[in-house]
Amino acid sequence: MLTRFQPFCEKFDACAAALQAPLLFVLRVYWGWSFAQTGWGKLMNLDRTAGFFASLDIPLPKLNALLAGATEAGGGLLLALGLFARPVSVPLIFTMLVAYFTADNEAVRTLFSKPDNFTEAAPFLFLLVSALVLAFGPGKWSLDYFWQQRRARAGSSQ
Repeated sequence: MLTRFQPFCEKFDACAAALQAPLLFVLRVYWGWSFAQTGWGKLMNLDRTAGFFASLDIPLPKLNALLAGATEAGGGLLLALGLFARPVSVPLIFTMLVAYFTADNEAVRTLFSKPDNFTEAAPFLFLLVSALVLAFGPGKWSLDYFWQQRRARAGSSQ
């Protein structure tokens, strides 16, 4: 009985797999650009950001505001382009974890008792997309993939 559905399942899987590149592209571009804008906002309002970081008892608030802003702005642009996407997702994930444990600490503490607090917190989708790119890569519609294909062609022609 199951073998009767196998051709359907194979076609369905092929169609679903075709969605991977556009989905990763949309997630990367949207959230990468959002990261970049958020980081740019931190950098353009560095004193205000440092004051907020100080209110959260983050040590060296101005330096950490600068680092967070630069990571988000530069990392977000690289993520949007799909350039060094996997490596850049690591500092972006770290930055979002710091955001959770400082600015959204209650969401972390109530992760299992009130999971909605965690998923509704500002860092959640930034963290999720960064983790998806780390795990699955930037997809076929990225500069990383383009350069990987170009290197493969150059290597095979030698």
